Amino acid sequence: MWALLVLIGTAAVSAHLQDLPFDGQKVFRVIPQNDEEVEIISSLASNMQVDFWQPDSVTLVRPKMQVDFRVEADKSFEVEDLLKESGVEYRVLIDNLQAALDAQFDSKVRTTRHSYEKYNNWETIAAWTADIAAQNPDLVSRSVIGETYEGRPMYLLKVGKSGPNKKAIFMDCGFHAREWITPAFCQWFVKEAVETYGKDTVMTTLLNSLDFYVLPVVNIDGYVYTWTNDRMWRKTRSKNAGSLCIGTDPNRNFDAAWCTLGASKSPCDSTYCGSAPESEKETKALADFIREHLSTIKAYLTIHSYSQMLLFPYSYDYKLPSDYEELNSIARAASKELTSLYNTEYTYGPGATTIYPSAGGSDDWAYDEGIKYSFTFELRDTGRYGFILPASQIKPTCEETLLAVKYIANYVLEHLY
Repeated sequence: MWALLVLIGTAAVSAHLQDLPFDGQKVFRVIPQNDEEVEIISSLASNMQVDFWQPDSVTLVRPKMQVDFRVEADKSFEVEDLLKESGVEYRVLIDNLQAALDAQFDSKVRTTRHSYEKYNNWETIAAWTADIAAQNPDLVSRSVIGETYEGRPMYLLKVGKSGPNKKAIFMDCGFHAREWITPAFCQWFVKEAVETYGKDTVMTTLLNSLDFYVLPVVNIDGYVYTWTNDRMWRKTRSKNAGSLCIGTDPNRNFDAAWCTLGASKSPCDSTYCGSAPESEKETKALADFIREHLSTIKAYLTIHSYSQMLLFPYSYDYKLPSDYEELNSIARAASKELTSLYNTEYTYGPGATTIYPSAGGSDDWAYDEGIKYSFTFELRDTGRYGFILPASQIKPTCEETLLAVKYIANYVLEHLY
């Protein structure tokens, strides 16, 4: 078996991602039953290019854990042979990644313009931020909180009726570039706010009483790159001193037990924590804004995908937060609201035990800054499509997620501190 591993590693250098397309690439799911099977997966990863989808690093793989990973087309048969030979239980989630990528643009909406029911590129989203503010001046205003490594403005929308001494909820999407469903939700939320204000009693109360700061895409450079070069890109696009490898994982770049566990010190890894906390212009801009508005921001919601989970601190430690009971009951109730629409099952709990441990995340950082109601959503699905959720699922995903967000926001409003 080990000979086979070495053989795979020394076989033709895998096609570089930039050469694309993803024809013939496969996504596997394995559930290692013991330490020996975990070691087989680790060896596989060290001998060839493996893109871990869930968990997001080979170092986090543990016995009995569901592990989803992508391999190059020219390695897929060898990987399958190895898994069979070593008796590791597996299944192929996606047989041909290119076909799945092509199928993700299955929206019935036929327009080159902005649409809430299809995936919009950054240029379209940026124009939309200006339009939605211009069309709803009494409810939405746009500001720039910083710029990205490549010089793009980071647009923030403030949604709510103007009034004195209002508390706020901060929500961001698009931390990881390939999680396309997440910017779609931030756009959907703003649409629902402006369309249902004055009609839906809960939304009207929320917007009269609270402000929502919505950052539709955190990692704009990475998001652009997923449209132009590599759909599977995750990190930022910053250069790393002393390395040819590009980018930092923005959700390992916050000053919350930075780079202690579930994060990598290697710039070539997908979970690279950066050269220092807030080394990335994008994370620094976000953190600076929250610090400047700490007296008013009472909840922090960060939207990721995939795995259908509602998480709260901590992810950097197995210790429970001091507000565990309250956060857990909110997560339970919000998950129940979400499930009520399409029966989409969500798991909830503290990040470290519910999904996997990871340090330097924005939710833990916000909580430790004093924002008690800090939650991470992991949207659809549970791996059938993973990061390449078909556009036909944008509407139902956003509709159900909105119910949970409204529940949390309403709870926050009734429990201001």
